[in-house]
Amino acid sequence: MHLQLITLQGIRVDQEIYELLAPTVAGEIGVFPGHEPLVTLASPGALTVRYKKGDPDRELEYFAISGGILEINPTKIRVLVDEADHGDDIVEAESRAALERALKLRENAKDRVELDKAHQLIDRHQVRLRVADLHRRRRS
Repeated sequence: MHLQLITLQGIRVDQEIYELLAPTVAGEIGVFPGHEPLVTLASPGALTVRYKKGDPDRELEYFAISGGILEINPTKIRVLVDEADHGDDIVEAESRAALERALKLRENAKDRVELDKAHQLIDRHQVRLRVADLHRRRRS
């Protein structure tokens, strides 16, 4: 099954895979070769890729996504997102500091727009920290 992970910056992944775990608005789904056709909204979370059937969990790849669209058919998956940060690219200390700033922004929000922006930032950095943790555990 072929995966294309496409962001605003370009293509992040364009290769054959065996399994994809993806966060959707209805919950996390697993996608394997032969999956029924589906178009759904992706929600913020960890996108998990297993490249070969026999790959152990320590070889999984993780990407932090902030939502987007999943297009699935029996032989191809296309994930369209604004950004997809690979576990290698996430600096935990920076994400932790950004999460703290977002939490303060939420506390000091003066209107609904500021509150919504704070919640988006909180979600983004919580996902990034989760993916960084998964990536770190994988390497251990």
